[in-house]
Amino acid sequence: MIYVTGERLQAHHVRAATFDIRWRGLDPNQVYDYLHRIADELDRLHRELATANTEAERIRQALRQWQSRHTGCRHTAPGSPNSRWLR
Repeated sequence: MIYVTGERLQAHHVRAATFDIRWRGLDPNQVYDYLHRIADELDRLHRELATANTEAERIRQALRQWQSRHTGCRHTAPGSPNSRWLR
């Protein structure tokens, strides 16, 4: 079997895995079918992770832009006429 150390497990690692055949061992077709299901799930999860990371970066940039636009905005003292926080 292929063991990849120091890397994230990728779908192609699972698909390329090989096993020794033993007498009275597991059915190789079932093992490989299961490995393909795992590889498909890994592909899906990697796509979801990439989408989530992209969305997180978009939100970070939007927040930075908002903060840059509002750096001059300061709240006035509580209770003043321009304050949002009325007593």
